Amino acid sequence: MADAPSSPDAHSLPHASSGGGAAPQALKGVRVLDLSRVLAGPWCTQVLADLGAEVIKVERPPGEGHPGGDDTRGWGPPFLKDGQGKETAEAAYYLGTNRNKRSITIDIATPEGAALVRTMAARADVFVENFKVGDMARHGLDSASLLALNPRLVYCSITGFGQTGPYRDRAGYDYAIQGMGGLMSVTGPSRAEIADDASGGGPQKVGVAVADLFTGMYAVTAILAALRHRDATGQGQAIDMALLDTQVAMLANLGAGYLTTGIAPQRAGNAHQNIVPYQVFEVADGHLILAVGNDAQFARFCAVAGCAELTLDPRFARNADRVRHRATLVPLLAAALKRRPRREWLAALEAAKVPCGPINDLADVFSDPQVRAREMTVEVAHPLAGAIRLVASPLKLSATPVRYDRAPPLLGADTDSVLAEFGLDLEAVAALRRAGAI
Repeated sequence: MADAPSSPDAHSLPHASSGGGAAPQALKGVRVLDLSRVLAGPWCTQVLADLGAEVIKVERPPGEGHPGGDDTRGWGPPFLKDGQGKETAEAAYYLGTNRNKRSITIDIATPEGAALVRTMAARADVFVENFKVGDMARHGLDSASLLALNPRLVYCSITGFGQTGPYRDRAGYDYAIQGMGGLMSVTGPSRAEIADDASGGGPQKVGVAVADLFTGMYAVTAILAALRHRDATGQGQAIDMALLDTQVAMLANLGAGYLTTGIAPQRAGNAHQNIVPYQVFEVADGHLILAVGNDAQFARFCAVAGCAELTLDPRFARNADRVRHRATLVPLLAAALKRRPRREWLAALEAAKVPCGPINDLADVFSDPQVRAREMTVEVAHPLAGAIRLVASPLKLSATPVRYDRAPPLLGADTDSVLAEFGLDLEAVAALRRAGAI
């Protein structure tokens, strides 16, 4: 609660632990085989790992012409630096999505490698993969094959377009999905802004891969639901997650608006389609976000801005009227906001309980006192760098807090120990290496 006292009380949530704590973990005892790469799948399994699941990241071994492992290990710069300041082969991209996991290398294209994964799947609770449709079936690792072997398994496939439909065989990438799924049609400068700007403009993608990230989070939800069903009935199931489905779903109010009216929304730049004023405004020394969500907030804003007369104008009294007369109102507000610097506006508007905020870069974000108070960075030990800082989980659970027990693993670092846990002795592991299976 925003107005609660800052001192700890009985309702305070414990923050995450760096391991070794006594707090239980919500998903302790859940074993996940993670055959996913890049972002949507690893994002999903990192959330499961943060909540206590045992996540075994199965990666391709190094071979001729390729370094092996998740592609994102090489997606840099930036790269992690070791204790002497020398650049390593571990990209920051990879580090951001793979903590709390163990890495083993298995070549599923070999009969021995595929057989090994089947052996492990027989003793797993969750199986996550993001190969193209049909790839896993060629190796006997599709959902039907593994559910026949382990009927309690929750098998989650993540693809661009899903297991059905005319696009099922296409590879899917976040950027293309943002375009195909409608997000880019409503992201970027409005037509009016383009007309006023000699540099032009047009549809834009979001600055991070939101279709991937949302799909990963929806996959977490589906997996947790399937585990609850499995625990109640003993029955596992297959989950079919598609980036395009997720992108269409996350259009939310804009999608609902189209289905209600048949009118496709257009790009609105930094403004809101349905609320005014709810956008970026220029002030005397930069920019700020004004996010007026109701008529009472608009009245308070106008009082602070010295334009209370606008609330008496029937064109602006209610939000629906302000939306209809946006083109008239916004220039009036813009002129008022340019008269004072950002610091003054933020202080005055916050005091009046008018939603507003700065536009921070990441240096501002990670130095922000609220972000620091919420412990949104975490330091974990790393074998190459000594210690690394990572973005923390936003999940705050009172009884089963997130734990940070492992840094993102080096490629294949846990192959021998994991296989030993599955009953393979040194001779069996050596034979798999000779066959090129691990």
